Amino acid sequence: MTVRKARVGDARAICSLINNYAEHDRMLFRSMADIYENLQAFTVGEIAGEAVGCCALEVIWSDLAEIKSLAVAEEHKHKGVGRGLVRAALDQARELGLPRVLALTLEQEFFRKQGFEKVEMKTLPMKVWSDCARCPKQSHCDEVAMTMTLSI
Repeated sequence: MTVRKARVGDARAICSLINNYAEHDRMLFRSMADIYENLQAFTVGEIAGEAVGCCALEVIWSDLAEIKSLAVAEEHKHKGVGRGLVRAALDQARELGLPRVLALTLEQEFFRKQGFEKVEMKTLPMKVWSDCARCPKQSHCDEVAMTMTLSI
């Protein structure tokens, strides 16, 4: 598997990967317009020329970034694609000089294995202020907040 920055030609695959999970209420939908607008934040996992996974890193504040839209094609799960994408996002956060990375997830065990620890949402006021206030699941959020402190 190759992990690389997303290209314009990956947008449809990224949208499909994410929205496949969204159809099963495992993450939020993202439109093609949203994917194009945020394409520079995405990394893809590629096997044999096909994007089989994606992940975005979004800077939330001076001390925090969020791993978003981590999605892996069903047939490529449990093969290290997600782990490789998270590592790439963490490397990117270190390069940016960010001391902490957040993931809001339904997959606690996966992120725990990557070194993340569960935290209370109230400890992340910039995230709540910037995104959660606009989220359609705000009043019934089922995701768990997990963070990792990075050595820079």
